[in-house]
Amino acid sequence: MKIQLSDGRSIPIEMHKIRIVQSTQLPPIKRRAAAIKEAGYNTFLLRTRDVFLDMLTDSGTNAMSDNQLAAMMRADDAYAGSESFFRLADAVKEVFGFDYVIPAHQGRAAEHLLAKSFIKPGDVVLMNYHFTTSKAHVEQVGGKVLEIFTDDALITDSDIPFKGNLDLNKFEEAIKTYGAEKIAYVRMEATTNLIGGQPFSLDNLRKVKDMASKHKIPLVFDGSLISENAYFIQSREKGFDGRSIKEILKDLMKYVDIFYMSGRKSAAVRGGMIATNQKKFYDQILPWLPVYEGFATYGGMSTKEIEAMAVGLREMTEQEVASSGADFIEYFVDRLKEKGVPVVTPAGGLACHVDARRFLPHIPQPEYPAGALAAAIYLVSGIRSMERGTISTDRDAQGNDVMADLELARLAVPRRVYTMSQLDYAADRIAWLHNHRDLVGGLKFIEEPPVLRFFFGKLQTVSPWAENLQKAFIKDFGEDC
Repeated sequence: MKIQLSDGRSIPIEMHKIRIVQSTQLPPIKRRAAAIKEAGYNTFLLRTRDVFLDMLTDSGTNAMSDNQLAAMMRADDAYAGSESFFRLADAVKEVFGFDYVIPAHQGRAAEHLLAKSFIKPGDVVLMNYHFTTSKAHVEQVGGKVLEIFTDDALITDSDIPFKGNLDLNKFEEAIKTYGAEKIAYVRMEATTNLIGGQPFSLDNLRKVKDMASKHKIPLVFDGSLISENAYFIQSREKGFDGRSIKEILKDLMKYVDIFYMSGRKSAAVRGGMIATNQKKFYDQILPWLPVYEGFATYGGMSTKEIEAMAVGLREMTEQEVASSGADFIEYFVDRLKEKGVPVVTPAGGLACHVDARRFLPHIPQPEYPAGALAAAIYLVSGIRSMERGTISTDRDAQGNDVMADLELARLAVPRRVYTMSQLDYAADRIAWLHNHRDLVGGLKFIEEPPVLRFFFGKLQTVSPWAENLQKAFIKDFGEDC
């Protein structure tokens, strides 16, 4: 939550106590330079011993609560019929109102099951924006992703509150172009990861559902960051400031045919699930669960994770939990914006996103400015961020790069993990880098997997810019920083 100070400033305040800590270290600049080169300028391939603040992702990196850890101790390790599963099912019914639950080991496993169950070759899946794995699963079974986001979505510097909205005119046009029978489902992602963690409004979801129902198209809801999306509805959408997070979650679920989520984000546990109130959808998905994941009452999750997820789902409905990540991200975004750093605004869920095109306008897109920025941020700070741009897209059938709509360096803010002083440090080093941005150059691939290349691909600099940046840093801060 945010509180007002006597000097007029508003700051996020931690509504928790830190009882267990994990030490970290800041490797000196020369070690960071060697580490990023060894990693092929891909932050995924850095070792954590070389990382100071790990802002690669918020997936599976959030701090669990004492109640979640305590719940893990009572796990029922039965292969079939585990009581742990029924406690999860009770939580899903209480929080979302769904009768049928299918556990899966994480969100992308749920995406795989959905793609396998509902998509035929030649089918189209409509999205307010794709996520890397959601798109990959659709394409692996012969489907096509069509993104029908609003034109506002790609304006990185704005005060538009719901840039994750789906464009209803484009939805209608897609139905005319492809035919409703060729649209496997429409997917709404809360919040839209690749365009800056931007939410959609409840009003937009209701209108999407109305159109989908009219044409008998299922509405699938990716709720990995549903708690944060509900918080943004509460704070930004007219008429919802008096409603609780729990009430807004129930309001959202009224319009959903199939819900799935990675529990690693809002629920702060390693796992995932699919839920629905329609038995026909449940029966369509369930037979594939033992083939790819596990039995119906564990689905690839450990029963300890299942117990922690049941607690995490309930806790994410609490105001202080739902707002904790979003408020810290807003603080981070505001500090960078004050220092002249181009960031995605308004602040979204998940992370602070730096606009690499505006940060590094001299680097052409085929030289991966977002990847170069992520590497440079690590070099000058020891902070591991993630490229969300053209490196995060795969090549087309002819082997050509598919240029991303946006080039972003994503600095995730795991919930209840970092402090304001650490965010201030990050803002300071990124601002210093922005003042020396002309020293940063592009990258090129030297090793490249055929799919989801951003995980394992290796690159090198197209000029000795990393060495020049290192020299400038040492001049200002010394070799030990």
